[in-house]
Amino acid sequence: MDKKIKRPIRVLVAKVGLDGHDRGAKVIATALRDAGMEVIYTGLRQTPEMVVNAALQEDVDAIGISILSGAHMTVFPKVAHLMKEKGMDDVLLTGGGIIPEEDMKQLQQKGVGNLFPPGTSTNEIASYINNWVQEHRSF
Repeated sequence: MDKKIKRPIRVLVAKVGLDGHDRGAKVIATALRDAGMEVIYTGLRQTPEMVVNAALQEDVDAIGISILSGAHMTVFPKVAHLMKEKGMDDVLLTGGGIIPEEDMKQLQQKGVGNLFPPGTSTNEIASYINNWVQEHRSF
């Protein structure tokens, strides 16, 4: 592979909206850090605008949104729209939580990356982010 990463992959992990359950997000953040990535965790109750602005400021390669509230069909399209407005076409938008498979398919058709249900191996998530970034980002 010619495009060897010369710095750690930077990932922003976010909880959007009123969803106050962040154990899964913290587990993922720790696992990604253990996989050698730089992780910025925004904490609870972020707005889509706050997430995208933080991602811009931190120059991240990927945004991971953890969502358990059922608002995924609103949150992911809003974040994707803001990312497009800001020219963040080479930043991965991924995430996970309680998202029905049919909704996952619809979101992926709208440009959202893979979404992961509870119980997904953290190695699988880290590998997906790593492979996507290697393929889509230029360093």
